[in-house]
Amino acid sequence: MTRETTARDAPGLGRRRFLVLCAGAGLGTIAACTASPSRPGHGVRRPESERDAPGSADWRLGATGPPDAVTGYPDRVSVLPGESFGLRVSTTAASFRVSAFRIGWYDGRQARRIWTSPRIPGRARPAPRVLAATRTVRADWPVSLPVDTTGWPEGAYLLRLEADTGHQRYVPFVVRSADGAGRTVLLHAPATWQAYNRWGGASLYAGANGAYATRSLAVSFDRPYEGVGAEKFLTYERALVVLAERLGIPLAYSTGTDVHRDPGVLRGAHAVVCLGHDEYWTPEQRAHVTAARDAGTNLAFLGANTCFRRVRLEDGPDAGDRTVVCYKTSYRADPCYPSAPARVTTDYRLPPGADPESSLTGVLYEGYPVDAPYVVRAADHWVYEGTGVRAGDAFAHLVGVEYDRVTPGAPTPGPLEITAHSPLVWEGRPSHSDSAYYTAPSGAGVFATGTMRWVEGLLAGTGELGRDHGMDGRTRAFVTRTTENLLRMFARGPAGRHAPPPRADTRAVDGG
Repeated sequence: MTRETTARDAPGLGRRRFLVLCAGAGLGTIAACTASPSRPGHGVRRPESERDAPGSADWRLGATGPPDAVTGYPDRVSVLPGESFGLRVSTTAASFRVSAFRIGWYDGRQARRIWTSPRIPGRARPAPRVLAATRTVRADWPVSLPVDTTGWPEGAYLLRLEADTGHQRYVPFVVRSADGAGRTVLLHAPATWQAYNRWGGASLYAGANGAYATRSLAVSFDRPYEGVGAEKFLTYERALVVLAERLGIPLAYSTGTDVHRDPGVLRGAHAVVCLGHDEYWTPEQRAHVTAARDAGTNLAFLGANTCFRRVRLEDGPDAGDRTVVCYKTSYRADPCYPSAPARVTTDYRLPPGADPESSLTGVLYEGYPVDAPYVVRAADHWVYEGTGVRAGDAFAHLVGVEYDRVTPGAPTPGPLEITAHSPLVWEGRPSHSDSAYYTAPSGAGVFATGTMRWVEGLLAGTGELGRDHGMDGRTRAFVTRTTENLLRMFARGPAGRHAPPPRADTRAVDGG
């Protein structure tokens, strides 16, 4: 990860025990499944509910092979159920097929095969185009196959490209919900996925030579994701989807780019959950999420560095909202400067149009990279019910690789309670990460973990994400139960009506 902006930019009740609805088994404790996967096709009786459907044990990725073995991208970030999209694929193999796996609990299998394509003739596509003015990489491949999602349930999907050579890659995709009323909306972050994507040689962080100065000023969805094809989703989002579906709470699915365009899914929603790395927001998305909070929708920020970059969405060659624009430190070159300061694409906290993210999240991003224990402060807070923690208990490596804190001088909603206060050292200076909770006048509860590793913690010690930064099963159990408490409480509607209010207390940040 490359960070060009990491400096500090901005200067209840008597605590009765609050019993949350009983929690289930922790995510990550289920052994590998061996049951046969469900088979797509006609004649298969659909279950009464998707949650009761049989899972598929074979959803994980096989060998990827060289970068050009098989790769692809959809020409839409998401669709409503029953809509179609085009899948654009390049492969050195003679043919390939596609399997669509919906991510969920599925009795521990964690995915279900919804659809499989026939064999499609393969073709290696030409090198991508680079738009000189913004150093934007675009594949601009033709459609290899149209995909009709009739019968696909709403949800988060991994499309697996399967070349006849045996090589495979993922393509992440969302079948979004039109209506989120009474539900918890899981808000996926494709703008952030794309910002870090170096397929074709450049991202919003570095150009083909690895230098920040040659980075893209705008990145396109009209290209594949690098590596396995879905690294950001797999690391920062998938485990939360599995946990939420296991709980059985009513869920809806959307993306930040969809909420930017149409906030309808937020109307009447009980909660919105932003996942582990959700850095890049348009002003429209931020305004719509803030309006939802002000109407009583709870917000959970299960990461750090959320809503840090102000971006603009622009059209691609064939569809709208296919380009993520962010000039960052070159903001004076942004065409919106100086005529439209609120739309200039730089950090939200910086001029022109400064509006720090803490006014929404309660916490402010401070730095990268760090690795530190997560230290519980308010052990009797309802979010930690059933974890058995005491004040001062620590969970090694859970704070990282980026972190947020409650920062004096930054706009912060109130009253706000710091539930965890985790000392750390960043760039040789002592500081800390904070988990914080506040309630809005509407009754909406807002909780921010203050660490980017929270969703990763749901898999700590399982080996699914490699070494898990050294996190262990004890951390997994703590993060899982805390997240269950949060999701269950927020699924009931405005938390200010159901949970003890926050104890306003900023002493934890005095003196750093």
